[in-house]
Amino acid sequence: MRLSFALVLGALLVFCALVLPNHPGTMNWSAVNRWPLELPVILLFMIAFGRIPGVASILAALLIAASLMKLADYATFTAYNRTFNPIVDTFLIEAGFGLLQDSVGRPLAIAMAVTGGALVAIYFVLLRFGLKAWGSLSPPVWAKTAAVLGIMITGSWAVADAGHHLKYWRFDQSPPGTAWTSRLVFKRGTEMQATVDDLSVFRREARADPMRQAQGLLDRLSGRDVLLIWIESYGRASFDNPLYSETHLPTLQSAETALTQAGLSVKSGWLTSPTAGGESWLAHGALSTGLWTSDNGRYNAMLVSNRKWLFHYARDAGYRTAAIMPAITLAWPESAVMGFDHIFAAADIPYRGKRFGWVTMPDQFTLATYQDLLPPDPRPDFIQVALISSHAPWTPIPQMIRDQDLGDGTVFTPMAEQGPPARELWKDHDDVRDAYRRAVDYSLQAVFSHVAKLGKQAPLVIVAGDHQAAGFVAGSDNRDVPIHVIGPTDVLSLINHWGWADGLAPAADGPVRRMDTFRDDFLLAFTSSGQLAGEPR
Repeated sequence: MRLSFALVLGALLVFCALVLPNHPGTMNWSAVNRWPLELPVILLFMIAFGRIPGVASILAALLIAASLMKLADYATFTAYNRTFNPIVDTFLIEAGFGLLQDSVGRPLAIAMAVTGGALVAIYFVLLRFGLKAWGSLSPPVWAKTAAVLGIMITGSWAVADAGHHLKYWRFDQSPPGTAWTSRLVFKRGTEMQATVDDLSVFRREARADPMRQAQGLLDRLSGRDVLLIWIESYGRASFDNPLYSETHLPTLQSAETALTQAGLSVKSGWLTSPTAGGESWLAHGALSTGLWTSDNGRYNAMLVSNRKWLFHYARDAGYRTAAIMPAITLAWPESAVMGFDHIFAAADIPYRGKRFGWVTMPDQFTLATYQDLLPPDPRPDFIQVALISSHAPWTPIPQMIRDQDLGDGTVFTPMAEQGPPARELWKDHDDVRDAYRRAVDYSLQAVFSHVAKLGKQAPLVIVAGDHQAAGFVAGSDNRDVPIHVIGPTDVLSLINHWGWADGLAPAADGPVRRMDTFRDDFLLAFTSSGQLAGEPR
């Protein structure tokens, strides 16, 4: 009786490991309707060879590894709309744990991590126990021979299915059953090898900078300050998804009116971000370096390539460069290669109010105080401000107040104590979407009210979304983000050839460029053609 239980348990646990989905859209009970072709191969293998020492442990470990890979895919699909790549994504484990701590608190986060580890260990022990039960069977010689023949038949069947779906060969119909776990592991292996090859090519591209020898850059700006503002998680969903457009479009229309009254013109277009759901630094890197930093392997390769960022070129053109980074709370050594003269992290900004969960301070406070951080300098400014109020988990959410009431930020403390904790909010996806809607709207109000107050003497202002929110929030896997350029009409006339729309609403069918095109497009547009080889694109 005990052996029968162990045999059933072993088969059931192997079945569960094989049918476990890797995507949120398939994480439901329909997954158990798929017959895994690897199941008979594994069980027959244990019957034939299970008495070899260590076989059960090795198979159990492989099945656990495949299951963890699927769960990693599930997490990255949920957050970033893509699969997990072990070559470039291992850092996400630490980053994810950090976000979990900020959302539910360190003790509960540690408890959840320990519980997860314990569950994996228990699953491994039970899986090994069940497999050893199959290996403990003592069939006659003819039965073992039949098991080996069965392995060959069922294994060939699984290979036929895998090859069909991987397009190594084609059948008129897919073989019954599925070997999708084997396919997934095989694909991930080939993707990892492709990543290694891609990084080799990328390193060569990073070293070959077409703008490196350019002289006299940005002379057409005549020393006008430049301000680049990043709005966190601001994507095309604000225009295409009615859940958000009904709120965000009126806010943008009001902002456009205020900008026009301030004597400023606006042009807006679309850029395709290299990321979605998070990893804002990939977008920052792509826009500023002219390289498609679509994963952290590429980003790290870019950092060590001596590639010149937009801020290097601005500094070469006589600008003082600075980064206002309220999200930076730890050491940021990689910033040394980005071309900034000054970096102001969260601790350098004089905010004394309470944190808004993960968010260190409201965007309105950041925008109202960054100019006071800069020491006297006769050079014009080229400043990046990376805002964070619209960063997940979108609770609590600040509200706009009068600038004269900002003080040291303590006025925001009551707001930071309102709203549900993240662990409650994220139990309901509709509540999450509503919170996202309000958070982005707050950031839009903060940004454009600040720019309007700068008036005719405003810098040339670039406002860009870094990426779309996660797919279940944005409502699509589209990676387009809006970008707005604000300044005097005569200055904006220099980018007419980009084909962007007038106003804060990009044309729905307007041109879409990858984010890595912006650096060179910007440098070419605002530099006299006689200074450069080539024409603006």
